[in-house]
Amino acid sequence: MVDETPPSNLLSTAFVPVASVDDAEVTLDAVLDRVVAAGGRMIVAHVVEKAGGAPDAASVEQREDLAGEAFELVRERAADAGVDVETELLYGTDVAETLVDAAHESGASAIVFTPRGHKWWWNLFSDDVADALVHESDLPVVVLPGPAAADEENADG
Repeated sequence: MVDETPPSNLLSTAFVPVASVDDAEVTLDAVLDRVVAAGGRMIVAHVVEKAGGAPDAASVEQREDLAGEAFELVRERAADAGVDVETELLYGTDVAETLVDAAHESGASAIVFTPRGHKWWWNLFSDDVADALVHESDLPVVVLPGPAAADEENADG
């Protein structure tokens, strides 16, 4: 039987999707200190999106290499911060559904991400994926402010 008791802290087991090395860097800047403060751990995932019959824009090997580079950065930064981290390379045609299913399987307390404009997100986190994560996930979703929001806040303050 699955324990349906909500976690005492949403960041106790943060499921953190990343799209690239640059995305991992920005995401860790927003997420890592919060996970440390919560005494949590992270499961960092990358989805190799399959085109569902259409030709893929990049080879699976290229996408796996990209994920490997991002995961290397994640492991280094998490180790420096003293945070336990697991990495998961996922494959699917529906990115949001793949992420939610993997978050469930991993026992995540929440899906945690930082939205950015299409320049950073286009391959993995289009508006449709971010929207689906926020509106269709049956797990809690934590959306942290991205660098642009922090810059605007600092300029206003």
